[in-house]
Order: sequence, then structure tokens, then C-alpha cells
Amino acid sequence: MSCCAAGAEALMEPERGLGLPASEELWLASRSLGGGSRQTDLSVPGVHCGACITTIEGALRAKPGVERARVNLSSRRVSIVWKEEVAGKRTDPSEFARAIRDRGYEAHLFAVGEEEGDAVLKQLIRAVAVAGFAATNIMLLSVSVWSGADAATRDLFHWISAMIAAPALVYAGRFFYQSAWNALRHGRTNMDVPIALAVTLSYGMSLHETIGHGEHAWFDASVTLLFFLLIGRTLDHMMRGRARSAISGLARLSPRGATVVNADGSREYRPVEEIRPGERLMIAAGERIPVDGRVLSGASDLDRSVVNGESAPVSVGVGDLIQAGTLNLTGPLTLEATAAARDSFLAEIMGLMEAAEGGRARYRRIADRAARYYSPAVHLLALLTFIGWMFVEGDVRHAMLVAVAVLIITCPCALGLAVPVVQVVAAGRLFQGGVMVKDGSAMERLAEIDTVLFDKTGTLTIGEPRLVNADEIAPAAMAIAAALAAHSRHPIARALYDAAGAAVPLAGEIREIAGAGIEADTKEGVYRLGSRAFACGGAGEASRQSEAVLSLDGRELASFRFEDRLRAGAGDSVAELHAIGLETGVLSGDREPVVAETGRRLGINRWIAELSPRGKVEACASAADGGHRVLMVGDGINDAPALRAAHVSMAPASAADVGRQAADFVFVHQALTAVPFAIETSRQAGRLIRQNFALAIGYNVIAVPIAILGYATPLAAAIAMSTSSVIVVANALRLRGGLLTEARRQAPIQAALLPAGDAR
Repeated sequence: MSCCAAGAEALMEPERGLGLPASEELWLASRSLGGGSRQTDLSVPGVHCGACITTIEGALRAKPGVERARVNLSSRRVSIVWKEEVAGKRTDPSEFARAIRDRGYEAHLFAVGEEEGDAVLKQLIRAVAVAGFAATNIMLLSVSVWSGADAATRDLFHWISAMIAAPALVYAGRFFYQSAWNALRHGRTNMDVPIALAVTLSYGMSLHETIGHGEHAWFDASVTLLFFLLIGRTLDHMMRGRARSAISGLARLSPRGATVVNADGSREYRPVEEIRPGERLMIAAGERIPVDGRVLSGASDLDRSVVNGESAPVSVGVGDLIQAGTLNLTGPLTLEATAAARDSFLAEIMGLMEAAEGGRARYRRIADRAARYYSPAVHLLALLTFIGWMFVEGDVRHAMLVAVAVLIITCPCALGLAVPVVQVVAAGRLFQGGVMVKDGSAMERLAEIDTVLFDKTGTLTIGEPRLVNADEIAPAAMAIAAALAAHSRHPIARALYDAAGAAVPLAGEIREIAGAGIEADTKEGVYRLGSRAFACGGAGEASRQSEAVLSLDGRELASFRFEDRLRAGAGDSVAELHAIGLETGVLSGDREPVVAETGRRLGINRWIAELSPRGKVEACASAADGGHRVLMVGDGINDAPALRAAHVSMAPASAADVGRQAADFVFVHQALTAVPFAIETSRQAGRLIRQNFALAIGYNVIAVPIAILGYATPLAAAIAMSTSSVIVVANALRLRGGLLTEARRQAPIQAALLPAGDAR
């Protein structure tokens, strides 16, 4: 189950499909991140293991202007964030591609959702078939030799085995030989070097024995080793392909193109990559939305399951924003594109999925470091074993045989697979549950938390206030309030206007005061609609619900009370978090009575109300100073600083763009059950990684001394090594099957994180 097969040396020629220099093409294909930074994504198909990742990332980080380089093992993609200028000189992005090529890896521009194709899988399957056929026939011939065939028959069978093994090793073993040679040629080593050396030495020794009419040959061990290794590589390739299939499935939700309406009224069908913000698009019923856009005309129902995980259609009309990938069900729409395809919501979701495995988590760093030093250690151990047996016995053949067994049995495949295979499976399970994670380190940090802090509006609630006391309001006051509310886009103002149904015109100057409300200076006096403090100067008793007060010259005319519905599954999710020993709290900018009522309904006793964005950051920092590791769950622009400041963070897909970018996890379903689900999955992944490390280390502790002492033949070593890799993969797949149950952790933390609601 080998890991590291670097690609061919060829990269991008000076001229490519667009007829532009590689540097200019890479510049145009990159996207601006603001602040003078850009990001380029390259596909590196030769990446197969932690050593490859370390090599490529190290080469790129050594380049001037590179701020960050991250390789994703599943998608075989490297994302490079770089400065547009260094020391007053424009950065040449072709230097990044050249750095990758100089390390022996092929690279080309990466396209979102691109498929590696079935070519490699077909080659692997053919190689497995060839190795299996050769191993079976050599085994059959070996039975006669082991049964006591005479010298002439034994030599004949050995020669037949040699002729069967030679082409099989050349054809089936090319994956390992090419990788090992490529690594050595560029002055480094990888996990395929000891494999190629072991196979070659085993065959060479067997051929030497055959020429010298020896009794024993190990052609079966050489070919069987390749057979097991190829099975492992094929399974690994298929598993990674399955992990990428979800991304490819999302990519297929984006159509190839759309009908663009030009300024002169003419229409043309244009590829989705060529659609620019501001252009008008015609979307017929039954078509998918190609890019994010705003409805200019028409009305229809949309299937938005890709966005919110809900199958119920959603009606849209003029002015509504819709996202790429949603399906137009019932009527034609004319849209104005608000983002290019690569900046759309669907592309963002695919980017989150592809980044899930690329994090530099502590476990991944440990595995990468071990893999870096493991291969030279194996070579040294085999050499010392050979020298030791030569010193003890003086038998070159036996010393060589034991050294080959050591090379085979110490193959670091199990160690190399211990972390990435779990991360791939965990990311797949999270995606199936509607949760996308930006990198593997986020899963590790999520498993460490002891406190969950929620924003209120848009997180614990759905952020859609509803007027609940309309029957108590006089029609005249309702009409005046609606007239004022029509001049604001605040959610409460929109809810009031929608509930009123009709408004009376107001003659006078109307203005909105940010953070307070709306004011109209009329001949009757000054009407105000907003907070009680703004409308009445604080007179009266504050409601436990969200409210808006209408006043005339400071005298209250009506009080409008609103209720924000709880997000689906909020109560059950909070109860489950408490059951697994996590403390919960609310950080909100809303009024104190409203936050207290929300906490009471959900069973959350600790909260802080009327917080500014800075206040939320300070609350997270205070929790960290108290020894707590906080998960912050929020959705608004004002939550973004707190999402960044927390130990780990989550946001719903409906969150503001800034909030989604700041969060480590994004969940697409409406229900809040994604929070305990992600925590449970991350904890299980951490346990499986530790178990895999223990299995890989335990295997070597047991197997290596056996091989050094000469009790393992090359064939037995091949079987033992392959079995260890299969066990590691099988252990990781337990997470995919959901067979693990979340162990109940310690009792809830007693130390108070936030002041209790009744203390305010």
C-alpha cells in the first residue's frame, strides 16, 4: 500500500492553449484576495503521501512572495497564496510552477471539480491482474519445489518462475520504480525507495540462486509483495476518488453555460466561465442557476436543497438574491449576475470540501515528520542487519535474505496512511451530514473544545422576526408605522411592513438613524419608530420579546412585539451538548430581556447581551484565558471577529459571506443538529487516528525484531506488511459506517464561563 509516486518532469511549456506565456496565464487564472495578495490553484497529480506534501510545500514556501502553500492529498491540488509585488517588483507566478517541477512533480492549472479520470485506476487494475496472475503461477510452481522435486525439475521451475516474474515486475512495479527513481534523481527519498530496493534485491537474489543451482528462490515473495502493494494502492486510489466524487457531483450542478441578454437585446449562449458580474441572464424553467444573481424579472419556485439541505421549494421574485446550483422549477427568470462562476456560492462550497483534508493538523505533522525520517532509517536498519549477520555467520546469501525481509516488513505504508485515510473518511462523513470543514486541523481543534458559544439572531434563531400582537394595534398606528418602516431594510422594519399590508403617505422629511430607528418630521409632530430608548427616551417597561415602538413627540402610540422562531433542532442540540459534558452560552448584540428569554427556552443559563463585535471577541478571549477551548457558532458580519478569535468556529451556509469565510466549519442544513454531529465525528476521528498510530507503531515493534532475528522470510514479511496497512484502513472505515458511539465525557464543567442571566 505504497504512497508516493511523483509525476513526470514536464510541466507547462512557454506557450499553452490560450497562446499566452505561462506566467501571464497563471496571473490571469489567479484570483485577488485583497490587500495585494492573490491565490493560484495548481493540480499536482503525482502527490500521493505526506512526504510529497512536505516536499512541495517546502519548495513553494522558500519562494519570495509566497505567504502560504497548502497541498490537498485527495484532490491532488496545491493552493498558493502570494504577494503581487515583492520589493517593488511584480511577482512571476510561473516560478511557483517551476519550483514544483524542480522537485520532480508535474503541475498544471487546477479547475474546480476536475476529475483525474479513470486512466490511473484502469492502469492499477491491470497491474494488479498481472501481478496476481504471475504470483499465482509462481506459487503453483513453488509447491512442487517445496514438495521435494529433484534438482533438474527444481532448476527448471525456478527458471520458469524467473521468466514469469521479470515482465510482471517491470510492468506492475513501474509505479514504484518510477517514483523511487524520480525521488532519488532529485536528491530526496520517499516511501517507494525501500519497496523498489526490496523487490529488486529479492529478485536478484533469487536469480543468483537459480544460476548457482541453489535450493531456494524467492520469486514468489517479490511478485506477491507487488501484488499486495498494488491492491493497497488501488483501494487507496478508489477511496480518494470516492472522496472527490462528492465534489465532482457538486461541480455537475453548475451548468456548462447560460443564455446572456446583451445590451442591444440580442441573446447568445455563453460558457459559464465567461459570464461576468452585471450581465443579464435568461433562465428557463428546469435549468440550474449558473452563477449567483439577483432576479430582475419573473417569479418562480427554486429547489435550494444544495444551499440549505431542505427539499421544500422556495418562491422567489424581483429583487431576490439566488445562488448558483439551485434549480429553477416553475417559471422563467431574468437575472443579473452578481458574481463570476469561480466566486459563486457553489464554488465556495466546493472549495471548502476540497480544503477539508489539507490542514496541517498536529497528527498530520507528526505523520509527515515520521515519514520523512522513516525511509532513511529503514535503509540504515537493513544495512546494519546485513552487516550484523555477516559478522555472525559470514553467509552473504543469508545476510542478504534477512536484510530484504527487514526492508519489506518495515515498509512505512501503515504509518503513512494512519492520518490521511481517517481525514478523508471523516470529511466524507461530515459532508454527508451537511457539514463542510476547511482543513484537517479544524477537526482536531473541534475535538478539543469544552465550551460552545452561540450567537442568537440567525444562529439559535432563524433571523426572520414575526409580528405577534398585530390584533392589539390600532389600524391608524399600524398604517403610520408601516409608512415609516417602508424606508428601512432592517429585518424588524421589513417584518412590520409586510404584516401591515397597507401604509399611509407621510408628508415630511423621513430619515433613518443607524442603530436607533426611523424618524419623520411632519406637521403633526415628530414620529419615531425604533427602540424604546429612541422613541420614548426609555420610558416604559422593556418587553421580553423584540419590539419596535411608535411615538409622536416622545409619547408612545403603539408597541410592536416580534418573535424570532428558534432554528430547527436548537433545543435538542443544546441538550445533546450538555449531555456530552460541554458548557454552553450565548453572545448576542440583542437586548437583555430578549436574550434572556431565548436562553430560558433553550436551557442556556449563561449569556451576555448587548455586545458589540469587539465585546464578543473579548468574551472569547476571556474564556480562553480561563483555560476553556471555545467553539463559536455565529452567522453575521458582526460575528466574524469572534469566529476568528475562537479556538474553532462554525457558521450556517445562510451566513454572511464574511462569516462563512471566517468560520472553520460551514453547515448547509437548517437544523442546528450539525453542531453536536460535527463534534462527535471529530472526536471519533481523533480516537481513530490515535488508534492507527498505535497499530502502526505496535506492528513495527513486534515485526521488526522478528525480521532482524531472521525468523521472517521475504514472503512472510510481504504478507505481514500488507496486513498492517489493511488493518489501518479497515479501522478508519469504521467511522464511515458510523459504528462508533460517542463516549460520555466528564460531568459538565463547574467553573462559570459567563455571568448567569439573573446576575445582570
